[in-house]
Amino acid sequence: MKYQLSHLTRYQYQQPIANSYNLACLQPRQLPYQQVLQSSIQVTPIASGLYSHQDSFGNVRHFIHLQSPHQELSVLASSIVEVQPRYLAGQLANGVGFEQLQHCFSNQSQLELNPASTDLLLARQCRFATRMIPLLPDAAALWAQVQQPHRTVLENVAALTSLIFNEFRYDPEFSSVITPVSEVLAHRRGVCQDFAQLAISCLRAVGIPARYVSGYLETQPPEGFERLVGADASHAWFAVYDPELGWVDFDPTNNLLPDERHLTLAYGRDYADVVPLKGVLQGLGEHLLEVAVDVMPLP
Repeated sequence: MKYQLSHLTRYQYQQPIANSYNLACLQPRQLPYQQVLQSSIQVTPIASGLYSHQDSFGNVRHFIHLQSPHQELSVLASSIVEVQPRYLAGQLANGVGFEQLQHCFSNQSQLELNPASTDLLLARQCRFATRMIPLLPDAAALWAQVQQPHRTVLENVAALTSLIFNEFRYDPEFSSVITPVSEVLAHRRGVCQDFAQLAISCLRAVGIPARYVSGYLETQPPEGFERLVGADASHAWFAVYDPELGWVDFDPTNNLLPDERHLTLAYGRDYADVVPLKGVLQGLGEHLLEVAVDVMPLP
């Protein structure tokens, strides 16, 4: 599938501000199953400085500096992305068992000396608590409900994904980007970011490396309704590291394995690593934020 992707972020300020410094994480990743054919960042007003770099996870970041006074900032990221099928369902049984996975991280010399250990080193970062994803006993208890020793780690993760989908309610009014995982557990509700971080907490609590994935999901309008431009939204899911298969993605919000309709934007330990646009500025007063996302299938 080929898509035209646009992500517009617009800030309107009550008073003129100056020296706005922003960091954008809005360029889709180049992956074996995802090719970025075109990509651009348009900033209004014209930025005083704009340059890109790769972070430690390989995400493309854009640094944006606006020096002149302004009362509005718009950042439009546009891309054309082609996504191939991944056929993940047939691979879960080929993954490793829990003991084999733990052995990969218990051998310190393997991590330090193996030339192919870069993935292992990055995965190791994704085994520990972060500010947004603590290791909670209640999260570990969820894993205990689904874990079966005769299954591979990935097969058990698929069972965890189904449990979250069936026992937690999707409620866009419940949470914000800073809602703690403990609140999601207590109230059994949330949105895609919450469910991804909950699953990661469950897995890291028992030593399984899991990372946060940000991106987009092609949505279909209800039958009889036209597709609304700009009405799509960002999406989030998670991935688990398997020494044999690499990183394998799971979407607990929809209880499925990401495929052609999932567009991958960035990876990180949690949401804080992949915030689409964040920054600091000089000025006073409140601001209004508008976000419009469009995922348009192309012929």
